[in-house]
Amino acid sequence: MQKGFLTAMVLTSPYNLLDGLPGWSTDFDLFYRQELSRTAGGTTIAKDFGTPLWKASFQTTVLQVNELDMWRARLKALDGSVLPFWGRPLSRCYPIAYPNGAGIGDVSAVAIDSIGSDNKSLTLQKLPIWHSISVGDYLQIGTKLYQVLENAVANSTGKTTRFEVRPHLAPGTFVGNTVTLVRPSVPMIIIPGSLSATGEAMTGRGIISFQAIETR
Repeated sequence: MQKGFLTAMVLTSPYNLLDGLPGWSTDFDLFYRQELSRTAGGTTIAKDFGTPLWKASFQTTVLQVNELDMWRARLKALDGSVLPFWGRPLSRCYPIAYPNGAGIGDVSAVAIDSIGSDNKSLTLQKLPIWHSISVGDYLQIGTKLYQVLENAVANSTGKTTRFEVRPHLAPGTFVGNTVTLVRPSVPMIIIPGSLSATGEAMTGRGIISFQAIETR
């Protein structure tokens, strides 16, 4: 065997499955664990049975035979649905205001500056001056993922105005926690039975698709 043909690789959990995935997240949204009921007066109400979880669908482009086999192998590293991977909306590698990261500046030290009493709003600190947070952006705090619901701008000290996120901030979220703005992710597992990796009978080419849900 040619020397150097094989490269050692260490698999860590959560696995960086989506790095280099030739495809897209066709759906990435919150899955609400709720139930409807009706009062004696006829009012319909919803009841929460837990914090909503992120749920996603991923699909590749048409893969050539060798590429299809490679991605089948990468997926086997998860042992089906046993091991988690870092899931993220592939449309949001960077904040909306900074396509492909252009002009984003240094956001490696961003942290929570304050948390609202409603536990669903916050301000950030240590941002580049006049940095923009946009509705639709995602933030990662620890292993939790949040979507921004209001625009915000960092002032001359690098602190933002207050803005809301969903879901509500998880217990154990504190001022000073690091906030990830680039490729924000959340641990997910593949939903059993959702993985499809079948090749065409004539060409061997195929599309890989699967659904995933946030772990706890």
